[in-house]
Amino acid sequence: MRANRGKEDLRGQSHAVVGLILGTLVLAVGGPSWAIDVKLSPEEARKALEAGRAPMEKAASPEDVKKILQQASLVTRVGADPEKDPCGASAILRTKRYRLEAFGRQEAAESKKQKKDVRMPDEFIQKVVDMPNMEVEVQLCGDDEYFAEKADIVFQQKGKNIRPVDLSPADRGRKNDGSGPAYRSRFTARFGYESFDPNAKTTVIVTLQDGQTMQFDADFSQVK
Repeated sequence: MRANRGKEDLRGQSHAVVGLILGTLVLAVGGPSWAIDVKLSPEEARKALEAGRAPMEKAASPEDVKKILQQASLVTRVGADPEKDPCGASAILRTKRYRLEAFGRQEAAESKKQKKDVRMPDEFIQKVVDMPNMEVEVQLCGDDEYFAEKADIVFQQKGKNIRPVDLSPADRGRKNDGSGPAYRSRFTARFGYESFDPNAKTTVIVTLQDGQTMQFDADFSQVK
């Protein structure tokens, strides 16, 4: 009896271990590939710097640099694709990784300029890692040069409106060379990381001073 009971205990433990492994695999395969990083370890911060530095080190012309910068803004852009809809409302999410990769590109540019390795001071990197807010740059078009004045923005998640901790005044509209409304403008807002779900599907709602609203969807689980 004791031998049989021992075998049953071993089988039970084996099943538990297999279940734990399978559960972990399901999370790894079925879960999101990433999400906006609220917390970064020193090692993750270094990798983000390297990710920004490496392409810029290989850039051999101003055209290469332009492509790198365009690609960087696309990675964290939500809303309209400027290549397909130049005047569609969109936003660039300046996450911690975005800023660290920008530091990496700056390191590479300065290294080429000074002909020696240039690295950001540790305190600069730590400041980014400790940032409490994510900056959001909203880009949109309207019919007059002051259309974006007093623009407001909220994130809508799970039926709840999340407001920014502060807003910067919108730029005066610039002439739009493409089709659509006559002017383009942009403004920035900062959202506290603790106020929103960094892994949630979100609706970004922009309200203009005349009451007009623009909105677009953003899947934060697809942004680093």
